[in-house]
Amino acid sequence: MAPDVRAIVHGVLGSHGDETILDYIVGVLEDEHYEHGDGGQDTYEHLGPILVDSGCCANDEEAREACRQLAARLEAGEAEAAPPAGAFGKALASGPVLLADADTRQLLTQQLKSGRDLIQTPFGNLPQISEKDRQKLEKARVKEEAAARAAFEAHQKQAAAATKGKKPTIQRNAGGGGPRDIHLENFCVSNGGRELVVDASVSLAVGRRYGLIGRNGTGKTTFLRALSSREIPGLPPSCQVLHVEQEVVGDDTPVLQVVLECDTERSELLAEEAQLMAALGLDKRSTPAAGEAGDGVWKRLVEIDADGAESRAAAILAGLSFEPGDMARPTRTFSGGWRMRVSLARALFVEPDLLLLDEPTNHLDLHAVLWLEQYLCRWPKTLLVVSHAREFLNAVCTDVLHLHSRSIATYRGNYDVFVKTAEERLRNATKAAEAQAAKRAHVQAFIDKFRYNAKRASLVQSRIKALERMAEVQVTEKDPEYVFNFPEPQLAGLSPPILGFHDVDFNYAGGPTLFRGLNFGLDLESRAAIVGPNGIGKSTLLGLISGALEPVKGHITRNPKVRMATFSQHHVDGMDLALNALQVMLRSYPDLKEQEARQHLGSFGVSGPLALQPLYTLSGGQKSRVAFAKLTFTKPHILLLDEPSNHLDIDAVDALIEGLALFRGGVLMVRCSGGGAHGALFRGGVLMVSHDQYLIESTVDELWCCEGGQVVPFHGTLDDYKKRLRGLAKH
Repeated sequence: MAPDVRAIVHGVLGSHGDETILDYIVGVLEDEHYEHGDGGQDTYEHLGPILVDSGCCANDEEAREACRQLAARLEAGEAEAAPPAGAFGKALASGPVLLADADTRQLLTQQLKSGRDLIQTPFGNLPQISEKDRQKLEKARVKEEAAARAAFEAHQKQAAAATKGKKPTIQRNAGGGGPRDIHLENFCVSNGGRELVVDASVSLAVGRRYGLIGRNGTGKTTFLRALSSREIPGLPPSCQVLHVEQEVVGDDTPVLQVVLECDTERSELLAEEAQLMAALGLDKRSTPAAGEAGDGVWKRLVEIDADGAESRAAAILAGLSFEPGDMARPTRTFSGGWRMRVSLARALFVEPDLLLLDEPTNHLDLHAVLWLEQYLCRWPKTLLVVSHAREFLNAVCTDVLHLHSRSIATYRGNYDVFVKTAEERLRNATKAAEAQAAKRAHVQAFIDKFRYNAKRASLVQSRIKALERMAEVQVTEKDPEYVFNFPEPQLAGLSPPILGFHDVDFNYAGGPTLFRGLNFGLDLESRAAIVGPNGIGKSTLLGLISGALEPVKGHITRNPKVRMATFSQHHVDGMDLALNALQVMLRSYPDLKEQEARQHLGSFGVSGPLALQPLYTLSGGQKSRVAFAKLTFTKPHILLLDEPSNHLDIDAVDALIEGLALFRGGVLMVRCSGGGAHGALFRGGVLMVSHDQYLIESTVDELWCCEGGQVVPFHGTLDDYKKRLRGLAKH
């Protein structure tokens, strides 16, 4: 039996820290392929800062010791759970077995990793590598990984220094003429010596909202960082640029106060007012004596609407799903995703001249996304947002910037208009190129025919000059197709029910009841999407389904032959970013051959040089594809996907959905963004937690609403559900 990760985490950390933080830590450590490193060093690198920032540990030393204990206890628990040495070999003593039979015997995944016990050969035992050579290979591997880790650590320090910015502040332009249009001409953007944008020109007009789209790894985030750091010439000196990239620091400052502190002028005036009132022994602004002394202070407070600042900040936080009680809580009590919301709230409160947002919907629930769409549609200045959510781009953007082939093209209209316009441009350019190619061929044929004809020499020379003057018609190259080829599991012998909930209640220790009296079943024909606000328990429900959590009342029946694999952002973050994709696969599955690892990575679009790049140099979407390859190698019957498209570009999400459509197992999803269009081909079960309309409408047959401790069918479309949310927001 696998170790109880939650019990071990609570045993080491006690009751310190917020339950949300502890849930995140449990989610990271529950990954069966998570690597702790020597003495828990890797665990400390991944979780140490979180433990200190959240208050679970007082300092770095205490966090290091806690991570060492976590690693030791979890590894000890796994050792106890592992079968005795040779047990698997004895099970196969009768001869080789079929994989279908292996399923019925419930062989462990670790036992299936190696095919040695399934091989019979007339040549006897194959020669083994000598111990001396093995030590040499291991020494070379350790040296290579140490060099990669040193490069990764240097990159981390450089990235931290680059993204460490000052607290955003409101800059009031008194008589400065207000914001102006931005014209960036003939600029280049590079990263690590690799040119991402070459000789591009972009104009950003005041009051326009631009969506920046492009494939993963083309340089969208790098372009935003170059803008925010003013590395690109053309930004007016008075233009305030704010890039929402880092979460706010977790400390004892209340959330509402963190937002209000961005108005430094208001804070200084209020402090001056307090000193003035204390000096005069007064407690009301309307006192005549106080009015004479502080007329300038109060006049300025009225001009900047100091009294309305708190209500405006609270309204922004409420729109991002913060309850009134949450606004008074210290930021250290929130997880990284919620602190990113605070960072977004600060930016909206500051209202800079140029606001840069990078995937702002990744950590938002549907209610918050709908609110953000409405808020940004009223944005008075210039907005540049990177997003792969089609519905969000359609609702918010007035223009689209397409980053492709190291250039940026501007399109008027939202994302749907961009798709139609880009297809029309490509079609027209292709026709023009074909027409010109035909014309060139005709002229060249004339030249070749009469090149040595003295009577036509002048005509030949004029044709040659005309041919030289013909400009090449540039046709945008199509990107190569993405692939997501999920390995097919053995379904023979799998009969329903796959899983059943029977009067299930659940709550975390000391917390409120999240679910009460759940009764439902799942099989490989289920196709449903679960909708509901963040914090309602959608991910907890997936934990109950997977067996990571157990009910406090009732029971859950699971088909013992079913293998499940879980994808979540925790698993992406848990990978060793100093390694490359090939090393991740070989370390996770030690008996895997390099060629087999490369082939499997290629099934998810990670091939060639990309498979040999350190993970820290990959984009978020590319790292997600590596995580997909890692978790699906064991051919699971059920995929549990928690926000799998958060960092995937639009084409990659289409490929993901097409891959899931052809996957013969079951799929259960928690999603926050993305989309696809091939759900009709899917043969397995789908249970999806999502607020993405495009994805839901393409994939599922029914909606399940998670609220009030229940999971119940919602009779209507997602549009109906969104109307319901808007109606509740008005009340």
